[in-house]
This record gives sequence, C-alpha cells and structure tokens, in this order.
Amino acid sequence: MTPPPFESTVGTRLERGLIELGIDVDDEQSRRLLGLLALLHKWNRAYNLTAIRTPDEMVARHLLDSAAVLPFVQGPTLLDVGSGPGLPGLVLAILRPDLAVTLLDSNGKKVRFQRQAVLELGLTNVTPVQARVEAFEGRFDQVISRAFASLDDFIGLTGHLLAPGGRWLAMKGPAVEDELAGLPEDVVPVARHALTVPFDVGSRLLVLLERRGAIQAHP
Repeated sequence: MTPPPFESTVGTRLERGLIELGIDVDDEQSRRLLGLLALLHKWNRAYNLTAIRTPDEMVARHLLDSAAVLPFVQGPTLLDVGSGPGLPGLVLAILRPDLAVTLLDSNGKKVRFQRQAVLELGLTNVTPVQARVEAFEGRFDQVISRAFASLDDFIGLTGHLLAPGGRWLAMKGPAVEDELAGLPEDVVPVARHALTVPFDVGSRLLVLLERRGAIQAHP
C-alpha cells in the first residue's frame, strides 16, 4: 500500500494518542491503523462514508475513539452492530488479533468499504456482513455499538445475538441517563466508564449491560 502524504503527521498524532490511552502497538498494527485511515480518507471523498473529513479529525474521532474501549473488550467473539465503515470493529480487530470480529451493517457501500479494508490490510479475524440486524443470526460474547441506536432499541434488536453470559457494550454520549431509565426489566447496566479520547473535546461514555442474573465467563 502506498503511504498517504499525510502519514508522517497523523502517524505522530496517532502514536501520541495511543500512548495517552496506554495502548502499545507493534509496527504492523501501526501500519494497519494508518492504512485504514488512508483508505477511509480516500473512499470518503467518493462515497461519503463519514462526516469527518480531515485525517487529523479521523485520528481522534474514529481511530482513537474506537481504541478507547479496548480495555473492556474481552471476546473471544465480538459483533459490531451498525458498524458503518467498520468502526470500532476494524480498529479493535487490528489491536486484538486474537479477537474474532463480525461487522454488521445494512448499507452496501459501507460494507464494500469494510471488505476492501479487510483485503488490503490483510485482516484474517474480521467478517463483514451486509444484513439487517433483525434478519442476522449468530451468537456473540460481546455486542458493541457506536451511536447505532437508543439503548432500548439496541438491546431489543440484538437480544437474539448475545450469547448466554454475554455483554452489550454501548458507546454513548453524556446524555444517556434517560435511555438507562427505559431499559427492559431483564437487562441491567453493570458498569459505566467515562472515556477520555485524546484530541477530542467531546464526552464519551461506555455502558456495559447484561441480562439480569447472567454469569460472566470473564469477570
């Protein structure tokens, strides 16, 4: 893959951000993260995959925002629902090669991008799927979403996809209290983590939820 002209600048920004998050990466992981950014920037000009336009913004609001949840991802299987151009799933798959990641989205052009990224980056632990969540089948240890829907809708649409003892991971903004109040009776929030994303002035909260009485295989 030809290095993008902005690689030096954004590479430094990415490296600093990952250090702030306490995430160590090897040369191959760094190359893949920058390769993902280059692909996203290139495709975005033609296909409008994201409203974030500049590489510097993409480092913070896509790569580092996705990487910030890494400490709470256990696997071994992870479903990224409403994945869009593969976020956070592609970033997590790069950072955790042992993780089996499925990217689920109904938008054809976004799934085509996911498949191209998987191909060009040589990722063997990622499966892109184009389907509506209601029609998709499978069981996953963790199901994650990044601004996919309200918590109530997220739980309702993906309940059949969560394995026994599994957890939902919902990446939300600060205004999540009303959504938590509307959860189904058999679902409980087990943790909330305020995430500080380097170079991003916004506020991000990760909510972990599980079925009431669930037994966690990985505490």
